[in-house]
Amino acid sequence: MWFPYPRNACAIVISASPANTPAARPPSMTESAAPAFACARFIKEIGRGPNGARALSRDDTYALYEAMLDGRVSDLELGAVLLAYRVKGETAAELAAMLAAAHRSFEPLHIQHGREHARPVSIPSYNGARRLPNLTPLLSLLLAREGVPVLVHGVIDDPGRVTSAEIFAELGVKAAASHDEIEDSLASRRLAFAPIASLAPKLARLLSLRRIMGVRNSTHTLVKILQPFAQPGLRLVNYTHPEYRESLTGLFTQHPDAAQGGALLARGTEGEAVADTRRQVQVDWFHHGHSETLVSAERSSADAPPVDLPESLDAATTARWIESVLRGEIAVPPALARQVEVIADVVRRPV
Repeated sequence: MWFPYPRNACAIVISASPANTPAARPPSMTESAAPAFACARFIKEIGRGPNGARALSRDDTYALYEAMLDGRVSDLELGAVLLAYRVKGETAAELAAMLAAAHRSFEPLHIQHGREHARPVSIPSYNGARRLPNLTPLLSLLLAREGVPVLVHGVIDDPGRVTSAEIFAELGVKAAASHDEIEDSLASRRLAFAPIASLAPKLARLLSLRRIMGVRNSTHTLVKILQPFAQPGLRLVNYTHPEYRESLTGLFTQHPDAAQGGALLARGTEGEAVADTRRQVQVDWFHHGHSETLVSAERSSADAPPVDLPESLDAATTARWIESVLRGEIAVPPALARQVEVIADVVRRPV
C-alpha cells in the first residue's frame, strides 16, 4: 500500500499542529523503549475492502488500538489501519474493545456530585458550527446553572468551523490545561472545558492525524463516546449518519460496560450533541444494557413560532447572544430547554 509520507512524517506534522500541545505528543518510534507492534496480520483481515474485510476479535482489537495509542505502530502501518477501518467501519464489539483501550490510556477525573446529588455530564464537542450556531456552550451553562457538573471536551480549533473552545473563550471560560485544572473548574463552577490534549493526550495524537490524512478515523467516534469520570457520569452521544446509530445502539446494548453511567443518544446538530432548534429529534437513554426512548421525534411545524438565534455564527456574536439568554432577555429555544430538562432529570435518578 503506497503511503505518501516518509516514516517520520506523522511526528513532524503533529508537532507543528496548533491543535496539539507538547503533552499530546507521544515519544517517536526511535525515542520509545517499547517494542514495535507488527500489524500485518491485522491489516490482512480489516483491509480487504467493504465486502471482504472481517472484524477482529475483541482481544486483537484491544491489542492493536492500545499499540496505536502507545505509538508502537509504524507510520506506514498506522495509516493502513486507519484507512482500513475508515472503509470497513467498526463493529460494536470492535468499538467496545477500542473504548476499553482508550479508557486505560488516560487518568479519569474525580469530582463531586452536583446539587441534589446530580451526577456529572460529559458533552463531546468536536465539530462546531458550520451552517448553524454552535449552542453547545449554552447547553452546558444552562445545566451548570441547574446544579449539574458539566464537562465539555473537544478540539481548540477546526478550520472552517466555530468551535466551542472559541465561544467559551469569548465567555471567559478558560480551557483547562491539566487534569487538576479540569477538576478544580468542575468543583468551583460546575463547568469545565477540556481540550482533548489536556484530558487524553494519546487520543489527541490519533485525532490530529486527520490533518495529515484528510479523513476522520476511529478515534473521532471514540472521543464522542468517552467516559471521562472515575465515578461514571452521563454521556451525551450524537450521530450524524443512520448507520452510526445502529452501531452505537449495538455497543450500548450488547456491551453494558461501555454504557456505564448511562448515555443519551440522539441525532446531532452538525455533529454537536446539542438539540437542533429546528426540530425535536428522538432521544434514547441507554443504561444497564437497556434502551428507553425518553423523547420521541416530532416533525417541525410551519405554525411554530420562529426561534431567536444569533445573527451570525462567529464566536463573539454567539457568545453575546448566549449571555442575553442567560440574563433572560432572549428565550431559551424550546428544543434546548427540553434537552436541559431531560438531562437534569436523568442525572438525578438512582444509578
